[in-house]
Amino acid sequence: MPADLAGKVAFVTGASSGIGAATARSLAESGATVVAGYNTGADRAAALIESLRGNGHMALRLRLEESRTADSAAANVRGTLGRCDILVNSAGFTRPIPHGNLDALDDATMDAVLTANVRGPFSVIRAFAPLMRETGDAVIVNVSSISAFTGSGSSIAYCAAKAALDTMSISLARVLGPEIRVLCVSPAAVATDFVAGRDRAAIEKIAENTPLKTVVEPEDVALAVMACVTHLRTATGTRIVVDGGRHIV
Repeated sequence: MPADLAGKVAFVTGASSGIGAATARSLAESGATVVAGYNTGADRAAALIESLRGNGHMALRLRLEESRTADSAAANVRGTLGRCDILVNSAGFTRPIPHGNLDALDDATMDAVLTANVRGPFSVIRAFAPLMRETGDAVIVNVSSISAFTGSGSSIAYCAAKAALDTMSISLARVLGPEIRVLCVSPAAVATDFVAGRDRAAIEKIAENTPLKTVVEPEDVALAVMACVTHLRTATGTRIVVDGGRHIV
């Protein structure tokens, strides 16, 4: 998928591992200057920056629970790089809880999941939107999940949060265009350590029950993000599903 993103600046949240790291690598390979947002993975983020192709990349700490850190990150990017063309909201949080165990899904867990997956991405978008509007041709990609429309996933809270993220993305697409496009990329089970207790064997078992019988790797999701950035030039307010067909099983 040839693409020339030279001169473009991309901010990727959750970039220290998993889908975020794979996306950061893909963007840098295409010539973009990458700002890697991280929370607790400072060492991983630093190692990622060192490994990226090109120069000028940097890492910034971002806590989704604290909106002021998004404001600070946006100000830092403006002052250091002068622009932001691409925003990828890959950071998130979940806790596996059986859907039938309503008592286990306490208020604190519900609040934490909604904050990380809805309020957090919104605070980042709100902070970066003025800078992105100035480019006249920017794009936001929110990493969502098929849990948003299947109602199945690590917890009811996670399903609700991703559904909110999808709907919020539609609303934002209406008000941020034409300068900014907004899309969601929606995987299912991806071969990362995002869900506690779910190992490679569990991922492979899930994949065996899908039409394509293929494990979805972080790089597969990163390719979908790249397609949103570089090739789906007239798409906004929609989702791209990357799940091996799991949602139709």
